[in-house]
Amino acid sequence: MELEGFGPWTIKQNQFAVQPTSKILEDNFTIRIHLDSATAENGALRVIPGSNTNGIVRPDEINHQHLEQTCSVDAGGVMLMKPLLLHASGRTINNRRRRVVHIEFSGTELPLGLSWSEKQSIPLSYNS
Repeated sequence: MELEGFGPWTIKQNQFAVQPTSKILEDNFTIRIHLDSATAENGALRVIPGSNTNGIVRPDEINHQHLEQTCSVDAGGVMLMKPLLLHASGRTINNRRRRVVHIEFSGTELPLGLSWSEKQSIPLSYNS
């Protein structure tokens, strides 16, 4: 289906996928729980700080003059990030694992006809 602001469409692991609008992505956040230490030598995440404020940036639009930072995290550490943050990770050069549990959160309901592929609702309760 064609929806304004959604795209491009791809197929990942035999499922259709589409990039949501920048508004949806701006409201999302990610928690990365590190089961192993992540360092520059085993492919720790590299980010361009503040890049999440630029909306959706296509690879050919990236200004490589920005200084990227390596986010080393000890085993058991937690990293919070916004999905629009420009990020990448490389291959390990020391043959050490860097297992991470990557969970994305969104409070946005998708338009009719689309659904989150692994949606799990979290009930909220407020005590007065």
